[in-house]
Amino acid sequence: MRVRLLSIMPLLLAVTGLGPAAADPLEPDAARRFVAGKLFSYQCFEGTQGMGRIFSDGSVVGTMQPPGRAPRFVALPAGTVQVSSTSICASVRGLLFRPCFVVDQTSSRSFRGSLSGLGFAYCDFVRRNPRSRVTRSGDERERGGEHRDAKQPLGLRPTKVEATGERPPLRSAVMRTED
Repeated sequence: MRVRLLSIMPLLLAVTGLGPAAADPLEPDAARRFVAGKLFSYQCFEGTQGMGRIFSDGSVVGTMQPPGRAPRFVALPAGTVQVSSTSICASVRGLLFRPCFVVDQTSSRSFRGSLSGLGFAYCDFVRRNPRSRVTRSGDERERGGEHRDAKQPLGLRPTKVEATGERPPLRSAVMRTED
């Protein structure tokens, strides 16, 4: 059970926008406004990293990459992150308890989220531009493609079209009917 919590904690923290740091602690409603609908990358204390977004309905979508493993896509349903006037908690099927979080804003674009009562278990989140890297996801050479300088023109050649000598007969697109 502990392994399951540690595996989803980064995504929950990223999505909920919670955490402690040498910064301004956020009340649950302020944390929701700061985080909801925005894209954040995160790096956690044990090395897990990724990117995620939490929506106003409490659903979460993102990626998670534990140390030494491939990244994977994670989506949690509406109601996973629950914000009340006093706390930010997660409702995750299969967990024996309901984890709650502390959120500290570290800058205008970042925050630290931690599990309540476990200040050492934290993730640092930095807001990202959702349109960055839309056209390129990683090094093209890794995918077998050739890297091109964006300032270099494409090496296009003109296309030659040769006539065969005969023109095909023209046919009307409208069918004729005889009365």
